[in-house]
Amino acid sequence: MRGLEIAKAFYHEYGEPMLREKFPEILPFMAVGLLGRGSECLGFDDEVSRDHDFEPGFCVFLPGEEIVDRRTAFLLERAYAGLPKEFMGLRRAVISPVGGARHGVLRTAEFMTDLVGSSDGRLDLTGWMTVPDHALTEALSGEIFTDPYGEVTAIRERLRRQPVDVKRKKLAGHLLLMGQSGQYNYKRCLAHGETAAAQLAVTEFVKSTMSVVFLLNNTYQPYYKWSFRAMRALPRLSLEAELLEYLLTSDNEPETAKEKYDVIEGIASDVIDELMEQGLTEAICADLEKHAYSVNDQIADAYIRNLHILAAV
Repeated sequence: MRGLEIAKAFYHEYGEPMLREKFPEILPFMAVGLLGRGSECLGFDDEVSRDHDFEPGFCVFLPGEEIVDRRTAFLLERAYAGLPKEFMGLRRAVISPVGGARHGVLRTAEFMTDLVGSSDGRLDLTGWMTVPDHALTEALSGEIFTDPYGEVTAIRERLRRQPVDVKRKKLAGHLLLMGQSGQYNYKRCLAHGETAAAQLAVTEFVKSTMSVVFLLNNTYQPYYKWSFRAMRALPRLSLEAELLEYLLTSDNEPETAKEKYDVIEGIASDVIDELMEQGLTEAICADLEKHAYSVNDQIADAYIRNLHILAAV
């Protein structure tokens, strides 16, 4: 059973009865679920994941002290710490009465500020341009089991709605880096005899391509160690993941290098086809750099459009 399923079962068997019995007066104001950092919040946990930070547990989210006061929150923290120490053969970590870093009683505003720099999910332009996609993924990960007050759900909905112009700025920047690293610098590094630098160019191409693919799927990219797994499940361009893995894991001997460059151009062609299908570019060519500037030209907000093309990367 996956961590999210274990968390939900633990909540329904022990957490929910405890909350209903001991804290009925604040039930309408709390949210309960499992989200944030951790492979279990993405559904990517396995046996290896259980070697650290893996336990039966859930998050209880509380609004500000004007609604749930500090003493009530403290009593709730103690009650959470008092839940059974073992569930489904898994031991809960020994923690203080105020819960753990990933589980326990949390103030919603503090939790969200820690993840995305905003207590209520309202980001200004600087926030949207600078908050890492993996942080947004963590804020939207997992599942909310119950949220009668609606605060956590509302924040998550706000964070799903990244401004279109910001998405286009990010897309333009990553397309430019794709072109520079893959279509241009990879072969030039090899021509200089710099095979290590050539592989660095490949790495930059792969990283930028993955960012582009997630943007073209209108979803946030998770932390890098989960990006390949998440990419393989996307509806658009998911097959590129295998080609990107080949680029990273193959050598740069002359015969392989020629094949790798062909793969790079093939990926570029697929990305350009998707850009055109979505109406994101007006350029008609195979040059990713020209498509990058075409995407940037379509940004409606003049301020964002006129920022450096790499401003959101």
